Amino acid sequence: MAAPTLFPNASLSTLRPSTQGPQKPSSYSFFLSRRLKPCCPQLKPSFCRSSIAFSCRAFNQGNGVPKPEKILRTEPPSTTGATTKEKSRIPHWSLMSAESLVQRASGLTPLEVCKWVGFLSLAVAAAKSVLRLATDPFFLMYFSWTWLFWPWMVAFSLGALGLYFAYKHSAGKASIWEQLVVVSSAFTWLTLVPPAVANGFLEGWPVAFFFIYHYFFFFNVSVRKRLYGDYYLRPHDEKWDVRLPLPYRVAFAAAVLVSHFLAAFEAPPLHQVPGGWQNLPIWLLVMVVLLMQYKSVLHLSNYSEKVVVPTSVVQFGPFRWIRHPIYASTMFLFAVYFAALRAPLSMLFILFVGVLYYGQKAKLEEDLMLESFGDSYETYRNK
Repeated sequence: MAAPTLFPNASLSTLRPSTQGPQKPSSYSFFLSRRLKPCCPQLKPSFCRSSIAFSCRAFNQGNGVPKPEKILRTEPPSTTGATTKEKSRIPHWSLMSAESLVQRASGLTPLEVCKWVGFLSLAVAAAKSVLRLATDPFFLMYFSWTWLFWPWMVAFSLGALGLYFAYKHSAGKASIWEQLVVVSSAFTWLTLVPPAVANGFLEGWPVAFFFIYHYFFFFNVSVRKRLYGDYYLRPHDEKWDVRLPLPYRVAFAAAVLVSHFLAAFEAPPLHQVPGGWQNLPIWLLVMVVLLMQYKSVLHLSNYSEKVVVPTSVVQFGPFRWIRHPIYASTMFLFAVYFAALRAPLSMLFILFVGVLYYGQKAKLEEDLMLESFGDSYETYRNK
């Protein structure tokens, strides 16, 4: 009995190689399964679950390039109405059946059973400890005592890490997260470490100003994110990077840190600082400082190229009344924090240091603005 063929009109002679030299057969056919390669190198069939039959008409019209005629064998209609792709997306819920679980459990070795028992025991013990701690009234009442007695090892480690990343940032090699560590370590040593040393615990205004400092000093990078989609500083003319000499900057940073320690020791104990509605003026001053910084950065970026290089003299927003509102808002922020701690002498000290440092820096900036904008800035400065 002859085997059935896909193309009954094709004779077997057309499939045998000719011994009488090159000929142009009318057609030849072959069947391609999933594991067989095509005889024509030009054919690159895409394999699928259904079988694909190709009928190649060799040297069609004398150009020597066979043209495939793809014949797809359709699958029988599914009784459930779901296609093959839809079936592949259906989760195998049968693996979660009781029979499957019993089967898998029965196949475990004694060593695997011991491992799973130990893992589950540790998980249950950890869950019980967390639940017991979360429902402990002493823990809920004195939650700040988890870091009240300040861990000096953590404080010094964070400070050293911040200095190392600051060095990398000065070399232009620090990532975004490393720069964030620099800022967070600096604010930790300004707002958390001094009152923790002076009081032995933390609560109230130091914790609040730890987050306020972050929010205040991240306005500049948030503007870059809003304009460019990332936090990186764009290339610009370096003459607008107004900086005092390194000894001045180090002395200012040390004075700011010393002033925060002085405020922590001058202020009354944290538990004696009044709360409630008596702190409403402090919160209003905080809102004024944040709004002043935000408006200053926003107006300056609208009239600046790459957020650094000014393109005109800004005379809107806070610049209408103050020539350097960003510097003023920074000194104002320190003063509000010391007022919240009830440390007036330290507040006067930080204002004095800020006036000296930012006064020198503002003078350099004004000379640069006069050189760039001439009479327009002179008129603005004489208002």
